[in-house]
Amino acid sequence: MKLQQLRFLLAVVENDLNITAAAEALFTSQPGVSKQIRLLEDELDLQIFVRNGKRVVALTDAGRRVVEHASRVLQETERIKSLADELRAEDHGTLALATTQTQARYVLPDVIGEFRQRFPRVDFHVHQGTTEQIARMLDDRQIDFAIVSGSSEPFPDVTMLPIYQWDRVLVVPEDHPLASAPTPPDLETLSRYPLVTYVFSDRPESSLMTAFSTQGLKPRIAFTARDADVIKTYVRSGFGVGILAGLAVEPGTDDDLAVIEIPELFPRLTTWIGYPKDLLLKKYHCEFIRLLAPHLTVNVIEAICSGSDAAPPGGWPAELEIPLRNGGK
Repeated sequence: MKLQQLRFLLAVVENDLNITAAAEALFTSQPGVSKQIRLLEDELDLQIFVRNGKRVVALTDAGRRVVEHASRVLQETERIKSLADELRAEDHGTLALATTQTQARYVLPDVIGEFRQRFPRVDFHVHQGTTEQIARMLDDRQIDFAIVSGSSEPFPDVTMLPIYQWDRVLVVPEDHPLASAPTPPDLETLSRYPLVTYVFSDRPESSLMTAFSTQGLKPRIAFTARDADVIKTYVRSGFGVGILAGLAVEPGTDDDLAVIEIPELFPRLTTWIGYPKDLLLKKYHCEFIRLLAPHLTVNVIEAICSGSDAAPPGGWPAELEIPLRNGGK
């Protein structure tokens, strides 16, 4: 039994047993209404309407009782919807998220600042960790949102929305040989230098290591860190060539470093925001997503805020263009 069948049943009764009028009121076809009514009667093993040929002329005694119950069911359904709307409309509560250092340092401060101006009654909590730690926090319901980069595979039961894409860049001291090279290095050239990059980038399955191994190369990973600022500190000390997110290079602060763009060397990465599929998204949750990912289409935002899975079975809509955020000097 489906709610749609009960709605069709009540529409027929409310339109004086005129199925054509009921179909017009429901913005559907008359055969569709008739079919659903028949399916309901078959499932209940009851005759709801008295018919004269194809025309409905009256309700049976059983039909009147079914209509009474159907009316109560749909009223309760509307009350549940109203309750959900009321809960989502709350402008106070708690919003907790976990993310990596790069997002916490270079992306979130402006977004959180604007959010707190709009929702001063919402307590905001930010946790920093690795992707694995963030996945555990989300699984343990310690946080509402996870903001991570790379693959969304560690989050199989989570709705994942793309925020932006980014490329890696090389950073070296200005007197480094690569800084004065006429063209960016290829992977073979890069493999000759000690490298300083993010934790887990040295794992065989990482996109960085895969790029080297595909060409039969083994990079010299000299140091890994969770913090982009730590990577830049070791680069300044001459420890190695830094590989980090382009958005982690700050004009003014990092002017002593040469930045080399290498979009052809490594795959472009995506940063995602994820939340449990059964999370009741309140108004302030939805507004935070709007602030963080303003490129999301109206249809996607409406799907998010209505509680349905934002990513349709066929994938993201063609008009959804994920912005590129590289920053840099």
